[in-house]
Amino acid sequence: MALMEVSYFSNVLGMNMTMNVIIPQQTSTQIGMTGSAKYQVYPTLYLLHGMSDDHSIWLRRTAIERYVSELGIAVVMPTTHLGWYTDTAYGLKYWQHISEELPQICREFFPRMSSKREETFVAGLSMGGYGAFKLGLGKSETFGAAASLSGALDIATAFIPGEMGEETPFWSGIFGSLEELKGSANDLLHVSSELVKSDRPIPRLFMWCGEQDFLFGQNQRALKHLEKLGLEVTASFTEGDHSWVHWDEQIQVVLNWLLP
Repeated sequence: MALMEVSYFSNVLGMNMTMNVIIPQQTSTQIGMTGSAKYQVYPTLYLLHGMSDDHSIWLRRTAIERYVSELGIAVVMPTTHLGWYTDTAYGLKYWQHISEELPQICREFFPRMSSKREETFVAGLSMGGYGAFKLGLGKSETFGAAASLSGALDIATAFIPGEMGEETPFWSGIFGSLEELKGSANDLLHVSSELVKSDRPIPRLFMWCGEQDFLFGQNQRALKHLEKLGLEVTASFTEGDHSWVHWDEQIQVVLNWLLP
């Protein structure tokens, strides 16, 4: 595999951004690992971070490079700060950047990245799980599959009983008034309902959450809603909390699910 840290300028955000990118490489003499570049055009996984992290975290906390070495896929790990994959109320358009600008930039920089939706995937943890489902459900013409690990999948309801904390300048700066969050473009349950009413393609969906995770209730509510809509979801709830020991295991399950 080839690993690159890429600094680039986002016209949408008006600032420099950073991403780590894994590109397939055919290798045969590396000790302990074999690299594969079996596709002329690479399937691509966008791998999203959580609230406290950045573009480096999947490389630092998991063996993602080793996990994908024989799959022949590219992996894009962008920084998205604390923007919640949202066009924020305070003015920075992280949603437009991650859903439109970033795939275009990646395909310009790396022309062998696939532009087909069925070969373009997204996954993430916690805040990144929210972002992954938002991209899968809200941009299904671009992303053919989305996987959430311990995702914040029902934030519109979660603020009411306080799972996500109280309304603060931080949260209102992201989403605006939390009273208006439910039924908006940032409410995944609403976005999924709108998707099934449209003629847009339906993505493949995967979710995992640990039963001891503080976001477990959100995942259960989201799964019930998605299944009620008739969407097919590969879901798994097992022992586990909100920690990397589980996300490291589950990202391997996600990769097998994406490319069996």
